[in-house]
Amino acid sequence: MSVKKIVALKYPEGAPAPFISVSARGALAERLLKVAAEHGVPVVENGMLTDFLTLQEIGSYVPEETWDVLAGIFAFVMKTNARL
Repeated sequence: MSVKKIVALKYPEGAPAPFISVSARGALAERLLKVAAEHGVPVVENGMLTDFLTLQEIGSYVPEETWDVLAGIFAFVMKTNARL
């Protein structure tokens, strides 16, 4: 059984790229997923991206090589929010 991992991103208006605001593993990751669900925060599962981003520092901008994948995720989240 693999350890649950979670990464939360923020992309404030005017920022050059999204940055990593939260990164957690194990029990803390599980708790954060529950809190996200309780507050209606969208969650997108992408194991490979999460594995890569958990290697980065909290507060750092996401690496440019992830931008294409993240653009698809942000587009999905925006479409989902627009339907609500």
